[in-house]
Amino acid sequence: MINVGVIGVGAIGRDHVRRLTHVLAGVRVSAVTDVDLDRAGAVAGGVGAGVARTGAELIADPGVDAVVVTSWGATHAEYVLAAIAAGKPVFCEKPLAATSADCSAILDAEVGAGRRFVQVGFMRRYDPAYRSLRSTVAGGSLGAPLLMHAAHRNMSLPAHFTGDMLITDSAVHEFDLARWLFSDEIAAVTALTPRRNRRASDDFPDPLVLLVEMAGGILVDVEILANARFGYDIRGEVVCEDGTVALSESAGVVVKRSGSYAGPVPTDWRERFAEAFDAEFRSWLDTVAAGAQPTGPSAWDGYAAAVCTDAGLTALHSRARAEVTLRERPDLYKPA
Repeated sequence: MINVGVIGVGAIGRDHVRRLTHVLAGVRVSAVTDVDLDRAGAVAGGVGAGVARTGAELIADPGVDAVVVTSWGATHAEYVLAAIAAGKPVFCEKPLAATSADCSAILDAEVGAGRRFVQVGFMRRYDPAYRSLRSTVAGGSLGAPLLMHAAHRNMSLPAHFTGDMLITDSAVHEFDLARWLFSDEIAAVTALTPRRNRRASDDFPDPLVLLVEMAGGILVDVEILANARFGYDIRGEVVCEDGTVALSESAGVVVKRSGSYAGPVPTDWRERFAEAFDAEFRSWLDTVAAGAQPTGPSAWDGYAAAVCTDAGLTALHSRARAEVTLRERPDLYKPA
């Protein structure tokens, strides 16, 4: 039995506690903590876990075998570095850290330890539709990929969501997917702001379009729409020399009636990516149980995504093309 400690029990933290308790086998949540200790106590009481006063205390607890970090993004680096120092596997939701410099420090810590401890929560890599998209492109039957169309549409966003978060919280997934789908790094990002959605405030760039240039020449256009209202709509199509491959319109049924047809549209990320969340945790826990290094998105992937979001923010605020410059990739993160 793997004893997992969870740092941060807001919306996604509580969902992961539920997943670790009721969906996956061979694991139990042994401790939780949160900046709101009353909330931590309520979550802990529901699963029979202990409550730690701080993240540092939870990581140091000998009853915690592995750590899940789902706290506020600015705290991630502190907890991830502490888990590495303690020699404990750590699953960290994106972002890996709030700055690319902090991400780089995490790389240095793992390189110094001589092994990977970190898996980053880019769950879309575990989504069956995206995995099929990638395998089709990699199979070569459609010829070389030339460009990709992607869209990230939300029904609406909470009041605290800022324009910058369209890049740091939404487009970051597309940055990681592009790197993963094409096994290539991003070279530059350009931001464009079309006609403003009438539901958006004057200082909120909704919609936002990003043009992502891959180092190998593939172009990826990303539409971010914050107030779609009709549902949570995630799209992706890769255009190749001899054909195209796209995510399916709906995983559910299609109903035809009275001269029309209709199907379900997810309402949020939990509904759309529930299977992917389960699969990524199952993969991570398998490596924890085996005492092996994680095989999922690495600290390097978290670092690269952070550098890309920095470029995206620069492009948004300057209205100019922003180049992406990565540090040298350590051998620890190079493909075998």
